[in-house]
Amino acid sequence: MQEHADQSVTDDFELAGVPDSFQRLWTPYRMAYIKGGQEQVKDEASCPFCAGPGRTDEEALIVHRGKTCYVILNLFPYNPGHLLVCPYRHVPNYTDITVEETAEMAELAQQSMRVLRKVSNPAGFNLGMNQGEAGGAGIAAHLHQHIVPRWNGDGNFFPIIAQTKAIPQTLSEVRSAIAEAWDSETLN
Repeated sequence: MQEHADQSVTDDFELAGVPDSFQRLWTPYRMAYIKGGQEQVKDEASCPFCAGPGRTDEEALIVHRGKTCYVILNLFPYNPGHLLVCPYRHVPNYTDITVEETAEMAELAQQSMRVLRKVSNPAGFNLGMNQGEAGGAGIAAHLHQHIVPRWNGDGNFFPIIAQTKAIPQTLSEVRSAIAEAWDSETLN
């Protein structure tokens, strides 16, 4: 009798849980990010966007360094090639950056789109800046602009139902491809 009762809460792999037709993609690396929340960045010393430029491009996943801003791969990408344009200065709001930083952020966002088109031929892009914790910023203390390449059909059920995204390439492979293409492209 107990064996029959267990079947109602055990999947084909004999793992506890309600059985359904979905396989599981486990992403335990995200837990450090999720648990840390906004409290993980208290100041410039604990800010990953301030620490990144002090590391090698490969370690930090930086694809380009500009004069006032740089471009880095998102460590927790929505899609392969998800880039962030960050000012070097630790400022939280778009209204805090200088005219020069604003212009370079715009140039780097445009260049990011050109490079991503060359490397992976996306059908479209999402560009945005989430301002403040209430605005959805994962790290509200340091301004950053998202450039997310999109393909037809990439909005499958994983992100919507399971809050899981399948990424088919390693971050280092994506960084290398984008950095190489960046060097071969010229800013217009």
